[in-house]
Amino acid sequence: MALPVPLPRAPLPSEGGSAFWYEHELGWATAAGPPVALLTGLRFDVLELPADAGAAVLRRIGAAGTGPVALAAGRMRLLVAAGGADELPGLLDWLEWGGVALDLTAVGAGGRMTAPEPPGRPRGPTGAAPGGSFGGCPGAEQGAAVWLRPPEPGREVEPTLPALTHFGHGPGGSAGLGDRGGGVPDLVRLVDTAATECHRVRLLRGESTGTKSQPLAFS
Repeated sequence: MALPVPLPRAPLPSEGGSAFWYEHELGWATAAGPPVALLTGLRFDVLELPADAGAAVLRRIGAAGTGPVALAAGRMRLLVAAGGADELPGLLDWLEWGGVALDLTAVGAGGRMTAPEPPGRPRGPTGAAPGGSFGGCPGAEQGAAVWLRPPEPGREVEPTLPALTHFGHGPGGSAGLGDRGGGVPDLVRLVDTAATECHRVRLLRGESTGTKSQPLAFS
């Protein structure tokens, strides 16, 4: 009687490697590389936008308004609460950005993002990504994935991620920009700011907004 041949096991992440760090220090699911990828839709989703627009977003809302932030190949990736990717189209419509070509996308369930090298590990010369100044981030000049605001080992990431809040009133009195308390960043505010800066960047570049009879919108 022939014995069944067991299926080969998936290789375990090597101790000290990027996948090992993400899985054991943060508890994040990864996909084998190269390059190693982080699976989205489980612990977090990702908003992605041009680096220059992203830099303006970070200046406007500050560290308290975002979770971890990564940069790769001229694109900024802002981690948001799981499920946030599904909310993006509806939020853009509600904020009256529907139909405007913004170059603002989201990656959610079933997706992945290239895993930046864990913070504190050297990775090539420092530099700036196209359209933004990010000096001090190793590898950024070559388009390698790097953390601008890295996650913290030993700390749950979910409380730091922008999420939908109750539709209260923000400091400026604008509906929909409220905070649900506890210092949780607001996804609505982040999306509105990101859309504004993406639109501004496209206008500065002289690109078509891709909309019919759509007034220019700035906050």
